[in-house]
Amino acid sequence: MAEAHSAVAFSFSITHEGWDVNFDREVLHLVWQSGIRSWKKRFFRFKNNIKTGVYPASLHSLWLTAALVTAIHFVGYKVPFDLVGKVAPYLPGSSITAHLAGSFLVAVLLWLFVIYSIRYTLKLLLMYKGWMYEARGKGSSISSVTKFWLAAVKLLSGWSTPMLYSFQGSLPRLPLPSVEDTIQRYLRSVRPLLDDENYARMERHANEFKDGIGVKLQRYLLLKSWWSTNYVSDWWEEYVYLRGRSPLMVNSNFYGIDALLMHPSKIQASRAATIIHSCLQYRRLIERQELEPILVQGLVPLCSWQYERIFNTTRIPGIETDKLVHVQDSKHIVVYHKGRYYKVLIYYKNRILQPCEIERQMQEILDDTSTPCAGEEKLAALTAGERTTWARTRADNFSKGVNRFSLDTIEKAAFVVTLDSIPYEFDPAHPEKLDNYGRILLHGKGHDRWFDKSFTLCIGSNGRIGFNAEHSWADAAVMSHLWEFVISEETMNIEYGEDGRTVGTPEFCPAPVRLQWDMSPKCLEAIENSYLVAEKLLNDVELRIYMHNAYGKGFMKLCRVSPDAYIQMALQLAYYRDAGKFSLTYEASMTRLFREGRTETVRPCTIESAAWVKSMEDKSATVEQRYKLLAAATARHQLGYQDAMCGKGIDRHLFCLYVVSKYLEVDSPFLKEVLSEPWRLSTSQTPHGQTSRLDLKKYPNCISAGGGFGPVADDGYGVSYIIAGEDFLFFHISSKISSPETNSARFAVAIETALSDMKNLFTEYKKLQQHKNGSA
Repeated sequence: MAEAHSAVAFSFSITHEGWDVNFDREVLHLVWQSGIRSWKKRFFRFKNNIKTGVYPASLHSLWLTAALVTAIHFVGYKVPFDLVGKVAPYLPGSSITAHLAGSFLVAVLLWLFVIYSIRYTLKLLLMYKGWMYEARGKGSSISSVTKFWLAAVKLLSGWSTPMLYSFQGSLPRLPLPSVEDTIQRYLRSVRPLLDDENYARMERHANEFKDGIGVKLQRYLLLKSWWSTNYVSDWWEEYVYLRGRSPLMVNSNFYGIDALLMHPSKIQASRAATIIHSCLQYRRLIERQELEPILVQGLVPLCSWQYERIFNTTRIPGIETDKLVHVQDSKHIVVYHKGRYYKVLIYYKNRILQPCEIERQMQEILDDTSTPCAGEEKLAALTAGERTTWARTRADNFSKGVNRFSLDTIEKAAFVVTLDSIPYEFDPAHPEKLDNYGRILLHGKGHDRWFDKSFTLCIGSNGRIGFNAEHSWADAAVMSHLWEFVISEETMNIEYGEDGRTVGTPEFCPAPVRLQWDMSPKCLEAIENSYLVAEKLLNDVELRIYMHNAYGKGFMKLCRVSPDAYIQMALQLAYYRDAGKFSLTYEASMTRLFREGRTETVRPCTIESAAWVKSMEDKSATVEQRYKLLAAATARHQLGYQDAMCGKGIDRHLFCLYVVSKYLEVDSPFLKEVLSEPWRLSTSQTPHGQTSRLDLKKYPNCISAGGGFGPVADDGYGVSYIIAGEDFLFFHISSKISSPETNSARFAVAIETALSDMKNLFTEYKKLQQHKNGSA
């Protein structure tokens, strides 16, 4: 057995004849290689940090500067202020040695001065956000200021190829808006949701807050914005995510689905091996900082901070608050299959195992007929249940012995893989199969995903794939970037044989090691109780995945409307028809134009969108009136989205003011009411096209169906959507079965009808304009 083999790798005993030492050369060689790999990683990490620290210059420019300064000095010309001549007398050695050392020292100082002047100039330039508000596309013109800004940014950032974290030091801080501006934006956002009496009351509370305690709270928040890198992110991570005591499953974690239009292999072990290998390649790109940073419009960098914790990260439960633990390196993954956990090594001689080698490991696990230990099958239900219960059970039963060792193995793994015993099915003629596919990834059986892990890779018995991701360490855009890389890597660089197996000849295949457990009756009871909580939660979820193929982004662009604004208006119309009223709507927007930025809330339910929705339900409204109202609504939505991206949002500012008020033990009726408002329609767009390595025109089927999340409110909907290429839209709609107000299938029909009505509106308006032009 592999366990026994490891246990006797090195041993010694004392006899009457002296010392008796036994060791296994093979295992010690593996230990030696592991140490060499760790030191190499430290060295390259140090080297990359230096390269990142001096970007946009390269280290070669330092040696060039040193040679130039030395040559100028020894030719007889004085370096500015005769710095070499002033420094040399204070250096030891002969005159020539001192002048050489002085030349190098001055060159380094001059080089650093120039580099950091460029970096801070770039930082000032990146504070400008006027380009966000200017029209782009054919027939659009940009201002002279933006043209000058574009040229300056290109000049200062285009010296060398950037690494993943090259722009981190040049990204500006998230600006803190004034309380007055935030209050004005807030009141405007709630106007369509409140009648005159309630709006007047809210306006009174808001003004009292603005002129009263808000002034004091803003001073403290201003101090935090000066002192910290980002005044929102640390509090958002702690109070929204880590202090939450409710189950992560459904409530927090999200999922992602395979590219449905392609199915490269139906063999589970083979597909698992290639996807695992691609994930490990992505991890190596991050470790070496070779992953290209995302540049908006090919020029403006997004913050890459969240990529640091995508691998080797676990959320550890606590009594009052959880914590995220990230280890610098992990040489194994953990695989779950039929109630059993396995440790799987992923390196050999400082290289990642090849797909054919990983496939053999996966096949060994699939062929294993051993039975789970007592409690092992449903162990992960602890991560799906209440956080405080899991924290207490962990402290009582997993703090020592074999349980601690096995739990440590899971938590320090690069990621977790689940080999499911059921197929993940997609059939356009049977949409319920895709719904079930989503449910499998969102919650599974409630005990077969390690919900604490940064992500769990899920492989169906038919080779379809997906993932379940924990949310606190990063936002969905980061996970979707990994997913896009994995799918494109498989499409472009990984080959399968005619039999669906991976190609290649295995060189080394370390056997998977079963993790061992020793559960007490009390621990088994805790596992079962957590499973009952998880089972009740997952049985209350209704998920509908709607694939819209009547038209997509291509038609929306012809209408000269932002695709996101177009879809959000469709959701507003669908919700109004479904619920008979408007509701506070959440749309996630990113703030990664700023350092350590995460998300901000866009509020799509506006005065303009409400007016348009009412016109669509008013039979007396003309096509022209509806079109103009829709144009105003989409323009207002686009402005709100731009404001959110530029740090002029509403909700994160009010959230931070609320946190300050709690620290100061000050009660604010206004903040309490704002923070308690339910988001009955919570939406998010899954980004696509974050990597430039894949040409969708060449590989049109390589499009992910996106992913989804659970409902945020008990009587609301969670809607995630992805604009998949030019002709497809996918909507992932979740709600609770126990709520009489919601029904995911019904809402999907409402979305389909709204999208159809919007297309008809644009078509009729175009015909109307053509008729007018023809008459003229």
